[in-house]
Amino acid sequence: MEDDVFKTIKEEGTACIKEKMSKFISYALHVETADEAKVVLDEYRKKYIDARHVCWAYVLGWERTDFRFSDDGEPSGTAGRPILGQIHAAGLTDVLVIVVRYFGGILLGTSGLIKAYKEAAAQAIANAEIVEKTVDDTLVIRFPYLLLNDVMRVLKQVEGIRWDPDFAEDCTVTVHVRKSQSDRLFGILSQIYGVEVAYL
Repeated sequence: MEDDVFKTIKEEGTACIKEKMSKFISYALHVETADEAKVVLDEYRKKYIDARHVCWAYVLGWERTDFRFSDDGEPSGTAGRPILGQIHAAGLTDVLVIVVRYFGGILLGTSGLIKAYKEAAAQAIANAEIVEKTVDDTLVIRFPYLLLNDVMRVLKQVEGIRWDPDFAEDCTVTVHVRKSQSDRLFGILSQIYGVEVAYL
């Protein structure tokens, strides 16, 4: 996979598994910030207030370096980490996976818990709609109207670019371009006399 492409969830996935009378209900959801994840978690805790455990993990950011997880009272390492492992295994980011456990009266033991949380998380992810997105940079280009054709000729050569023009007295174009192509575009536009380019 190219280094400016990442995978995330578009439509949530849910699943439910049973293990020795315990029920595990799982959700894979799209979130973009830690605050958003917290709000969603609070909603699910209220919704499942009668459940024994609401365990979770999230991964944020296209570089996938921002992550957290919680065992929510389960033995350490038996819930949050296996859930996180499934997010990593699927290569996803901007994702929160929640697994709700209703205790069925039979202890599962460490290996049984790990297996159940892992399976519940994996199934929710498998049932979600996964999409690929690109990491984009934003450039602001300013130039006199006379150079419009020169600038547009360059922009039309770049694949997957989006731009918002603002043609008042001078021309300003805000461009969204894939990170892997932004430096090259910046260089080409900077060489046109009279064109100012800056990263936003």
